[in-house]
Amino acid sequence: MASRKSADLIAAVATAPGRGGIGVVRLSGPELASVSLRLTGNLPQPRVATLARFLDVTGVEIDEGIVLYFPAPHSYTGEDVLELQGHGGPVVMQLLLRRCLELGARLAEPGEFTRRAYLNDKLDLAQAEAVADLIEASTAAAARSAVRSLSGEFSLAVRELVDRLIALRILVEATLDFPEEEIDFLRQSDAAGQLAGLIGDVVKLLGGARQGSLLRNGLHVVIAGQPNVGKSSLLNRLTGEERAIVTAVPGTTRDALRESIQVHGIPLHIVDTAGLRETADEIEQLGIARSWNEIERADVVLHLLDARVGMTPADQAIAARMPAGVELIALFNKCDLVNHPFNCEESAGRVTLWVSAKTGEGMGAIEKELLRVAGWQAGAEDGFLARERHLTALEKTRTHLQAALTRPDHLELYAEELRLAQEALGGITGEFIPDDLLGEIFSRFCIGK
Repeated sequence: MASRKSADLIAAVATAPGRGGIGVVRLSGPELASVSLRLTGNLPQPRVATLARFLDVTGVEIDEGIVLYFPAPHSYTGEDVLELQGHGGPVVMQLLLRRCLELGARLAEPGEFTRRAYLNDKLDLAQAEAVADLIEASTAAAARSAVRSLSGEFSLAVRELVDRLIALRILVEATLDFPEEEIDFLRQSDAAGQLAGLIGDVVKLLGGARQGSLLRNGLHVVIAGQPNVGKSSLLNRLTGEERAIVTAVPGTTRDALRESIQVHGIPLHIVDTAGLRETADEIEQLGIARSWNEIERADVVLHLLDARVGMTPADQAIAARMPAGVELIALFNKCDLVNHPFNCEESAGRVTLWVSAKTGEGMGAIEKELLRVAGWQAGAEDGFLARERHLTALEKTRTHLQAALTRPDHLELYAEELRLAQEALGGITGEFIPDDLLGEIFSRFCIGK
């Protein structure tokens, strides 16, 4: 990608809102020497932390701090960059930012610094997305995977596949000029073996990307069932805190309670819902309607039942209403009150666990089943923090390669499938990507990054 010079100077507060020991205002673009001279009285040496006074338009000191200058192309954005490190109070930061805007800068858009780094070949698109993912990582495992993507491991794996795909395309398209010899030529070059190897490695990379996507997004888990079966007790047990009110009065929970935990580095977003039953109470009806809305959006539903009474007609009606495609795990709770072992049963593809939210028996089995539903595997932390568009691109690549595999005697179609596969792969790192999608990706970044 060719480097693109920016015509304007941008500025933003680069540190989080609120009070802190240090706050940073970052500028990137042309005319920084002039801005620095008017703001601090000089232009510091490149990459040397320099003590400076930050002055307003009348020469009155706004703050005193450190100024750092990174001349192009040796900066984060590939442009001239100036960082002003002052005291981290929100008023001070806003005064300093306002002064930069007075001196000709404009307020940066979300993700614009990283977008300029991408446009100036400092990062590819997958690495740029990893910057935002690292900032937003909710677990240590997710942060480690984001760092791997940011360091270029994911991009390198993609580029290696692209290089092999290009070599195969050259081989196939060259044979189009020699139709009489094309089959022997392809056989001698083991085109079929190369293609099979590509498919296998794309599938392997897709598996790692799925694990990374799981680390990034987590699993949406909904606890559902009749009133007084122990849903709130289960939420408290899973989170390890008294987050939900537990009483013997049916209908205590009127609205969804949300908590997040992590198991083996996988974020689990758990929702405790209102008890599902027929009721004349309007407020409770609203809570039950919200419960079903949560169930519709769930990845997995923990259907809680009372082990003392077993599966009742009301429980059967709840199970029958569960949406298709949502994993349903039946949990018979309160096993400490009946003579039934804490175990796991499976029948017709449906998993049933016998647990006690009160004593904690069976909690490990619940976590194990949730990880199974998520598709977690040992070594998942070695994956890349992939996004949905990465998974879609890899799926498209696999589809096109498999289509090519079925058309060895139709070279024009074979070559076209390989071209489409390369285009899908190139979209991951940004080689083939429309501007509107690029704008959408960076619009989700925070301002200042």
